[in-house]
Amino acid sequence: MNLQCSIDVAAAYKSGTQIARVVSEHWCGRELYCPACDSNQILPSRVNTPGLDFTCPRCDQVFQLKSSRIWNPKKIVDAGYDAMIRAIRSDRAPNLLVLQYTSEWYVQNVLLIPRMFFSESVIEKRKPLSPTARRAGWVGCKILLSGIPEDGKIAVVSSGTPEPREQVRREFERVRGLGKLPPSLRGWTVDVLNAIRRLGKSQFSLQELYQLEPELQAAHPHNRNVRPKMRQQLQVLRDLRLLDFTDKGTYRLRS
Repeated sequence: MNLQCSIDVAAAYKSGTQIARVVSEHWCGRELYCPACDSNQILPSRVNTPGLDFTCPRCDQVFQLKSSRIWNPKKIVDAGYDAMIRAIRSDRAPNLLVLQYTSEWYVQNVLLIPRMFFSESVIEKRKPLSPTARRAGWVGCKILLSGIPEDGKIAVVSSGTPEPREQVRREFERVRGLGKLPPSLRGWTVDVLNAIRRLGKSQFSLQELYQLEPELQAAHPHNRNVRPKMRQQLQVLRDLRLLDFTDKGTYRLRS
């Protein structure tokens, strides 16, 4: 995979297009592939399609691209808050590609976040634009990457080196089952999986997981039965083959 983004920079400026977006979209259209099937390309979406930049011609998976020279592992600025919440609730959120490039226009990192990992708890509402702004009152949002478990952060390019396609597709396939859950349940499942990952161990007890009850309560303030919900989600994760029940009150994550 050639990681240098070759494009006529002067032409990009002349057309009035944001150069970083032109370069990154050009590279993705030339080099990336679909992680969900065996298609070796993803195609640019129709112009002015809100929130969608690429589509797989074979399985119709959709992708949104966010590119920047600065790599922020905690948050990513996204578009409108209301639009993102509607997309999550209606199960229309796209897969997210986060691309970091260098000052020499080389691709440094590409991170794939599968669409099934987006829940309302990882969307942070920003302050409305000031009354003097051109879009006064408009409310944007940020995606909280820290709220997404490592299972939902699939490296496509790491430190300038592409990961094997087979590995990327295998990691996507491992979590694909989450997409079969209704959005109202999936948010809880992803949040509990993230809580388990924060324990920092492959084998854990129910009592250890209960220590993170306050965080899950804060993420779901209208729920007053957090512990039963946590136990329910452990069963869901077991059914999805993401963890195993090893003994009474003891669990092990699958690698």
